[in-house]
Amino acid sequence: MKDPDTKGTTGSGTRGASLVGLARTGIRYWSILGGFLIIALVLMTTASVISGFVFDKPFPGDFELVELSVAVTAFAFLPFCQLTGANVTVDIFTAWASPRLVDVFKFISSLIAGAFAVLLVTTMYDGMAYYRQYNEVTPILEVPIWSVFPPILFSLVLLAIASAITLAEAVRDIARPASSSL
Repeated sequence: MKDPDTKGTTGSGTRGASLVGLARTGIRYWSILGGFLIIALVLMTTASVISGFVFDKPFPGDFELVELSVAVTAFAFLPFCQLTGANVTVDIFTAWASPRLVDVFKFISSLIAGAFAVLLVTTMYDGMAYYRQYNEVTPILEVPIWSVFPPILFSLVLLAIASAITLAEAVRDIARPASSSL
């Protein structure tokens, strides 16, 4: 069965074995992992609420786990959203636009997303180093705060890769002969 997320080809013409195909697959699985984390959070929160209601003993620090994990999952979905074009779009700008202009918008948005990812990788890495240096932990469970940064940084690297893929696709689409102009 053909993978619907595999778009375009590399110079050799291979799809699945290409680096782009591998990146697409990795990004998809990373977002699925984020989805499983959200499901685990929902189950844990539900169990904590039931435990609090029935036994008057909610899980200690459940809100800390939710707070840390939601940050990780939010970043886990960003690369997939970039890759599939599921990020926020403003239809007021694209509804009237020609396909060529929409391709230009995609090019610009890919540049911005890539720059944003690189900026966040550097600043989040500095933040992780700070939290690690001062060994800051959550108040109840004493989870080291720096421990949520590595998956976030990985997500941002994947976002940069996804942005490079969508940028290359936008360049290809812009370069394609068009029946209408801007």
